[in-house]
Amino acid sequence: MTTLLPLLVLAYAFGCDNTGYNPFHRLYAFGTDLVAGKFTWEMLVSMVTSLDPMALLWYCAFVAQIATYSITLPGDTVQGTKLRDGTRLKYKLNALQTAQTTLLVTMMSNRGQGYRTPLYVYDHFGDLAVASLIMAFAVSIAVYVTSFVGKPRLLALGGNTGNAIYDFMIGRELNPRIGDFDIKYFIELRPGLIGWFAINICMGFKQYATLGRVTNSMVLVILFQGIYVIDALYNEMAILTTMDITTDGFGFMLAFGNLCWVPMMYSLQARYLADFPVDLSYVQLAGIAAIQCLGYYIFRSSNGQKDKFRTNPEDPSVKDLEYIETKTGSRLITSGWWGKARHINYLGDWLMSVAWCLPCGFGSIIPYSYCIYFAVLLIHRERRDDDKCRNKYGEDWEKYCSIVKYRIIPGIY
Repeated sequence: MTTLLPLLVLAYAFGCDNTGYNPFHRLYAFGTDLVAGKFTWEMLVSMVTSLDPMALLWYCAFVAQIATYSITLPGDTVQGTKLRDGTRLKYKLNALQTAQTTLLVTMMSNRGQGYRTPLYVYDHFGDLAVASLIMAFAVSIAVYVTSFVGKPRLLALGGNTGNAIYDFMIGRELNPRIGDFDIKYFIELRPGLIGWFAINICMGFKQYATLGRVTNSMVLVILFQGIYVIDALYNEMAILTTMDITTDGFGFMLAFGNLCWVPMMYSLQARYLADFPVDLSYVQLAGIAAIQCLGYYIFRSSNGQKDKFRTNPEDPSVKDLEYIETKTGSRLITSGWWGKARHINYLGDWLMSVAWCLPCGFGSIIPYSYCIYFAVLLIHRERRDDDKCRNKYGEDWEKYCSIVKYRIIPGIY
């Protein structure tokens, strides 16, 4: 993961442009030429030095801006779930305010400069991808090293194996902090999602600068993905009960995923449409919108039901839900959305990913990499969660699975 996925990000960043979206072909050609000795040392050095150092400065300034607003802007302070040492950490909820301020300040600071910023993002996308990789490695190394020094730290059970490479990837410390600033909680949502949305907007401006208009397919992609980002930021409190926060350590996997993978790979559809515009018919628009709405409804209502049951089980909307009380004291819902499948929210999430890819048409399979990858990711995540729950709950989990038989898709899987 620490080598192949970063290589994949670079392949997509440098192997996709207005001449064609052929990242794997170009990566293979580069690899074979490298093995054949067609690249001299001077040529490789020239490739590295051709990267724009300003891209790293831009990216670092962008993340620093978001961090500054996260610390200084007001927001409700809430307690997280009880950790295994009995403590509860405090978190400030201001992700949406941070996103609004970041985007508005960026727009105001670019008044009178035309399309300079969005065109820079488009023209230097590869450089920015490299910058995001550097940031991900730097943060991962920093939190891994500091987990060994200073005061005793609460370590993640899965990231404290003694295997340095594995622990670096999974994350050794559970909740690395600088004072009250929680690094994992900050990176989990803010830089990746805000960066993804910002890149999409930049690609919309690029299309307008090229065509003199924005296609309806581009509008759909920016709108659908924008709704997803805003929804996640608005409901940021919900992530406090997820395994990413309560169980998994913070290492390269989360740092790379949120600092690099999300903004650079999830913006693929907008990038494609900036290079290869698509105009959709009214029938196509209606069909894609229907898939998006269905997916969003399943995703939001199921997640909302689970979060409400965890935080306020006496709420009228969830108090009649059936559940199994485990020996550990946890409650496993066996009715409502969660009686249909054990990870019904994943179905909604995946349907939305399909709706984001369809506006790109069928001229290339590359824009569909996202929904293909996402299906694999969700299945892997479901299997991982199933193993953890089976070990945690034992016979209670077996009983639960006998009641809620399906994993993700009711009646199918």
